[in-house]
Amino acid sequence: MILRLTSVRPGRSATLRKMLPQHQTRTLSRVGDSNFSTRPPPNNPNSSDYRSWQASQNIDIQRVTQTAMIHELTQQQTRCIEKVVPWFLNTMPAPYFRQVPESFRLDHIKAISAIKDANMDMHMNLKTHLPDGRQESAHYSHPHFVQLQVLTFIRPGTMPGLLLNMIKELPFTQRSTEYMPLSRVQIYSAEDDSMSLNMFVYGEEPKNLTETDVTLTGSHILEYANQLMTGTLPPEDEFGRPHPTPDDMFSKDNLIKHMEKCPESYIVRSDPRRFLTQMELFEVVSGSDNIAVSIEDSYLNEHNEKHYWVDIALANTLPHFALEQTSQLLFLHNFDVMRAHLDNVYDGDNGYVTLLRMLISPVNGAKGDEATFELLKQELKRSKWLSPSTMELVYEKQPWLGIRRGEIITAMCTIIHPVMSKENSILFSKGNIIDTVTKNRYVNHAAAIADLFLERFNPKHPLSDKELEARSADLRAIVDNEVEETHAQELFFKMIDIIKHTLKTNVYMNNRYALGLRLDPKVMISSAEPPRDTPYGIIYVHGRRFDGYHVRFRDIARGGLRLVTPSSPEQFALEAAHQYDECYGLAFAQQLKNKDIPEGGSKAVVLVDAIGMSSSSKDFIMRKAVKGFTDTVLDLIVETEETKREVVDYLGKKEVLYLGPDEQVVADDINWVVKRAGQRGYDTPAAFMSSKPRAGINHKEYGVTSEGINVYLDVALRHVLKKNPKEESFTIKMTGGPDGDVAGNELKILHREYGENAKVVGIADGTGCAEDPNGLNWAELLRLVLNNLPIDHFDPLKLGDGGVVHKVDTESGVKARNNMHNRVQADAFLPAGGRPNTINVQNYKQFLNLDGTPSAPLIVEGANLFVTDEARQLLFEEAGVIIVKDSSANKAGVITSSYEICAAMLLSEDEFFENKSQIVNEVLEKLHQYARLEAELLFREFENYGDLHCLDYRAHLPKTMSDLAFDHVRERVPSQYITNAISSCLASKLVYKEGTKFVETLPKEKLATVALRYLEAEHKVALLMKALEGTDMPAQEKEAIAKLLDSGGARTAIGVF
Repeated sequence: MILRLTSVRPGRSATLRKMLPQHQTRTLSRVGDSNFSTRPPPNNPNSSDYRSWQASQNIDIQRVTQTAMIHELTQQQTRCIEKVVPWFLNTMPAPYFRQVPESFRLDHIKAISAIKDANMDMHMNLKTHLPDGRQESAHYSHPHFVQLQVLTFIRPGTMPGLLLNMIKELPFTQRSTEYMPLSRVQIYSAEDDSMSLNMFVYGEEPKNLTETDVTLTGSHILEYANQLMTGTLPPEDEFGRPHPTPDDMFSKDNLIKHMEKCPESYIVRSDPRRFLTQMELFEVVSGSDNIAVSIEDSYLNEHNEKHYWVDIALANTLPHFALEQTSQLLFLHNFDVMRAHLDNVYDGDNGYVTLLRMLISPVNGAKGDEATFELLKQELKRSKWLSPSTMELVYEKQPWLGIRRGEIITAMCTIIHPVMSKENSILFSKGNIIDTVTKNRYVNHAAAIADLFLERFNPKHPLSDKELEARSADLRAIVDNEVEETHAQELFFKMIDIIKHTLKTNVYMNNRYALGLRLDPKVMISSAEPPRDTPYGIIYVHGRRFDGYHVRFRDIARGGLRLVTPSSPEQFALEAAHQYDECYGLAFAQQLKNKDIPEGGSKAVVLVDAIGMSSSSKDFIMRKAVKGFTDTVLDLIVETEETKREVVDYLGKKEVLYLGPDEQVVADDINWVVKRAGQRGYDTPAAFMSSKPRAGINHKEYGVTSEGINVYLDVALRHVLKKNPKEESFTIKMTGGPDGDVAGNELKILHREYGENAKVVGIADGTGCAEDPNGLNWAELLRLVLNNLPIDHFDPLKLGDGGVVHKVDTESGVKARNNMHNRVQADAFLPAGGRPNTINVQNYKQFLNLDGTPSAPLIVEGANLFVTDEARQLLFEEAGVIIVKDSSANKAGVITSSYEICAAMLLSEDEFFENKSQIVNEVLEKLHQYARLEAELLFREFENYGDLHCLDYRAHLPKTMSDLAFDHVRERVPSQYITNAISSCLASKLVYKEGTKFVETLPKEKLATVALRYLEAEHKVALLMKALEGTDMPAQEKEAIAKLLDSGGARTAIGVF
């Protein structure tokens, strides 16, 4: 045990003087002197090393002095202990003695006695190490406890907020490099209010394993439950509390199953009634990310005060955070925490459920009435998902705002940031925006705007457009009159503008994970940027440590969901300012590449604050961000009784969108999203997220994106460099590691298609780069791909002459990695990973050699937006670099996801899985077909110019999928989706077959008519070609006629040239 005394009262040496004879007290004057030593006395008594407390005459006097001091100190300590023990036994509450092991109680008494004997304040921290998790007490006897540490905080008094202050002092937070989970908490207050004694247990307490017989450790619970179920209990317990309602969950078998999930210490310490009450809450939240709250009278009337028990079950949360947030909220509502317990119960794949039980008492005039507790329950449920900016605002800066208004204000500030920062990035930084609108002299205006937002979307009495217009005008007039700073006026006017451009929100949904707004995209237009295409719709989500945008360019759209996790506050600030523009750019690129499929383009970018977190905490927060974001999106697009009742809809139409996995989204996220979509009532939950492990086509497993990229590379090498890659060698440099989806699969395809002809001269990823002018060793590259390893694992022994591996653990390594794509010479550059806008208008010249020639004459963009539009144009104009844009090069992934959506709508999971191999092969065949058609068209035009509808939809589908389910298209696929599919197929067919010039010359008003006539003519041509096969004609002539019919028959038939 380590005892730290944090306060020292002066004057103790004077007290000791009174204990000793006068001739000995002179030696005490140097106690505390920096030269004080405890080494053995030297032979020379006049030596300066002679210990100052020893008598200098002879050894007998020294011995008498020591004996006297020991006797006096022992007697004084004994007298102190004789006073402390009875006081401690009488003043600590009964649960303390029932729940805390004896060995710990003795440690507490010894520590308190020592500090009282020293006449110090009751302020100490005790740390007990349990290296193997074993203690004599049964509470800690489980052999599988690992590295448990028990921290005991003892403080004087029991004033409100004391627990909260202690929690803020706790180590091992999620930002700590030595992070350990908080597994148990026990909070006690002395009945005379003289002190608080709180125990915090850190380390993983596993679920109860089979080595412990829970029927023995939990016999008191099983007996109570048996009496409850058989009706042999009295109506109330000894405290006058009613018993839980009998339920099948309390059967012996169910209880045993539940207790096997619980730590042994929790079972042993638990009162049976409490255990069953918390089990009910556990069942409510099990398997979810929800929170359940119960508040009841404690039936304890100590000191004539009213007390209440608050029980909370929080699924899949950080216990430290849950304890701090709950304590903070209770403090703000003027409730003092007198006792508390925290335990964690295993919940299978969903992690753990944190169970909190707190005995609270109203202070400062607070009322324990129904209205107060109802508000408290709502805010406790919201606290898990609040952003740090909201918590700072409503817990510290402006508590009177309340959580709901505070959340609206911080959300609006985040929306404003990317728009206003274009006008002045410093004045309208995110921090400055929040500080301005929430400063004391302005915050009442922010509150009024939040109130207007709430009134606009109040499901009981929503404001009409006319009422909103009038109220908005009134607020603008008040701001104009009372806010003297121009930039502050602009911010408040923009906040009012957000209300007018919000079409739906989930703000009134009681169990929402985050705050979501369906925005009219016009609200994101900045006067400081040139005009650009306006998206179809935007969804913004404001949650716990994340903010996310979903941008789409058509009514039905699909696109990836990516997580962005900056590593420093400075990088986070930059990403926050550019987050919306990144999402817009990615969605627009997706719109361009989705030209062959029914869905329009969309993208979701979620910015996650995991700065300084331990790796486990960062992963936990990222998984939470995916859940919070997608569940909030579902709030705004599903039609259920709950959403009809609580969401006011000014959009007035059903929305259909589909997600796919992108950067840092993992398989567990995909499974959760699909499962959650089903629970929330989404029409086709399996279609909501693509790349599902079983009933999907995983992009990385099948390399679908890379298959398309390689087709464009192949065609480009033949047209631009006049090289046949099957027969001639060529050099490639890449960004993106061997462990990545696009880069890793591209490496496999390059080796599969071209063997040693393909020479990879440089690869860079987040860990470093490897370079070899003669080509990196293929066996070593494929080893990294196979084992999912990044490039810094490349074996230097496998390098050729001039080869090198740079790692980012040195400054020179970082520099080499960052400029590899510019520096290394190659025939082609494949960006297959990396951040958007890496090559831009400020740095594009770095891609050129000193003589102005490019380091690679060809770029095939596997990564989205790696090169900006301006840089593309300048590289082409100044150095002749030919660039295949991302919207074409990497579109195979989105086509695959579109087919997966079709499969989810048309086939059952079992039907898909049984035919998966054949369907995947057919999809890959179509990918190659689409990619080659477009690639040939692009380079051909570059060189030349510097129910019929359902049948066409059938042609869009892979053959197996069509054969299995085409008869169900009308009933299972939305009509708008079918229309979009036909439009996409027809557009692709016209453009790829006849070229862009053919389409551009047609009048817009005649385009649809000509397209349909073209489709009919194409069917007639197909019949002629089939008839041609049966004619008696030389094969060479037959082939020539067929070629003519195929290349120009349809166009000639409709008479458009």
